[in-house]
Amino acid sequence: MGPRPDPADPQPTLRSTLRSTLIRHTRRPLAALLGGALLYLATPPVGCWPLAPVAVTLLTLAVRNRRLRASYGLGLLFSLAFCIPLLRFVSFVGADGWLVLSLAEAAILALVAPATTLVWRLPGAWLWTAAVWVAQEALRSRAPFGGFPWGRLAFTQPDSPFTALAALGGAPAVTAAVAATGALTALTIVRITTPARGTPTPRTLPTAATARRLAAPILGTAALTLTGLLVPLPTAPEHGTLTVAAIQGNVPADGGYRALGRAFQVTANHVTVTRHLATDVTTGTHPQPDLVLWPENSSDLDPLTNPAVATALRAAARTAGAPLLVGAVLGGPGPGHLRNAGMIWTADGFTGQMYVKRHPVPFAEYLPGRALLEKLIHRFADEMPSDFLAGTTPGALHAAGTTIGDIICFEVAYDGLVRDTVNHGADILVIQTNNASFGRKGESQQQLAMSRLRAVEHGRATVQVSTSGESALITPDGTLLAKTGLYEAGILTAALPRRTTRTLADQAGILPEAVLIALGLTAMMAGVIHARRTRPTARTVTPPTPT
Repeated sequence: MGPRPDPADPQPTLRSTLRSTLIRHTRRPLAALLGGALLYLATPPVGCWPLAPVAVTLLTLAVRNRRLRASYGLGLLFSLAFCIPLLRFVSFVGADGWLVLSLAEAAILALVAPATTLVWRLPGAWLWTAAVWVAQEALRSRAPFGGFPWGRLAFTQPDSPFTALAALGGAPAVTAAVAATGALTALTIVRITTPARGTPTPRTLPTAATARRLAAPILGTAALTLTGLLVPLPTAPEHGTLTVAAIQGNVPADGGYRALGRAFQVTANHVTVTRHLATDVTTGTHPQPDLVLWPENSSDLDPLTNPAVATALRAAARTAGAPLLVGAVLGGPGPGHLRNAGMIWTADGFTGQMYVKRHPVPFAEYLPGRALLEKLIHRFADEMPSDFLAGTTPGALHAAGTTIGDIICFEVAYDGLVRDTVNHGADILVIQTNNASFGRKGESQQQLAMSRLRAVEHGRATVQVSTSGESALITPDGTLLAKTGLYEAGILTAALPRRTTRTLADQAGILPEAVLIALGLTAMMAGVIHARRTRPTARTVTPPTPT
């Protein structure tokens, strides 16, 4: 046996002190980083939805009882661990664009951390935590430059016990349920590890007392889950069915600026696949469609000014034997301007039914402050020589005896834009999208999760049709009927139910989000007031009178 350590030797004590100090100073930052990473894993393409409330739990525990500045720092760690991998699909524009967008979004998302710190000073903190998460997402959905609501908690839940809550209160209700579940879990952990006032330590806490303290958070979590499971999601047709054919023509390259190839190449691909559809209809492989759907940018040349393109679209509609919804890039009005449009074409030509994208993406479809930015970043002049103008009317298009709600690409992330089409009579939703430049980095799968949630929220069959994938047919309860892979040509057909009943979410509109925002802001102010009232005051010590 070796010599026993000398009890007087200070080394073991020093090592133990250093270890405990290291753990004490790193456990909260590590919890925040882990929470952000788990939230990314909850999001497609991984899509492990139970990790979303776990991420909220970790962030809540990390920022509880912290100073607001330190809490924001922890929130920034959480947000960067989430946003950097989430938005890596933007990296095709350059690492600088990807990281700047990630940092900008993380800076806003991180505000939820000090907000959580404030509301955890109050009773019922789990409810206020849910509200501040909704408030944070509302801010990101609107600012700056009209907002960028990618990565909302709701969009991690396309197929979970919380999904059906979208039919009651939209995406904000789903976010609130996920955040509340995470906060209730945090509350459970706090009550397990912290004795109540006037009680023994947790190891000796009576079993009955322990059960009473844990009952509320456990029952709250169960109630949220059961509510989602019990919400009815009808899928039966109310006005017959519409047989649609979604055409994915594919693109020449897997991502990047040159993914669409030369002018007219993508249009030619979609014409070819539409001919295959006609052949399959003749052989009975596919049913005769009532409406054929092409994706965003399936015509990269203006069919209103280019006779060859117009001829190709008329021929495609004639070949398919059905009207054609085509995504087209239109010139003007005026020099240096473009429009991103969905148009209905038949064998006789353009019908006049057209939707122009209402929310062009800043720094992708238009350049804010162009005069200044072109001087600072010279490549903008070559890479973005024109600005897409915003449309002014909802995408309710009449075709094939029905009304479809047309949404273009990133617009599916914006609550109001989708809701407007339903309020204007859409009985089927169509998400036209061009994912070609984003490669195999998750953007299309993330968008499909949003499309599935929108189907539930509005009780409408939904079609996501992409140039390069993933295209999908979705029932009104969010079920995937069929989908294509990435970067492959494909045809999807089905008879989709036409429904006109408006869900409670449609009828309530922005009200659930507004109520939750008001609750969150009120709770934050109450947290500030509570801290001021309970802050200890310094005692004034009178020095002794010198003798």
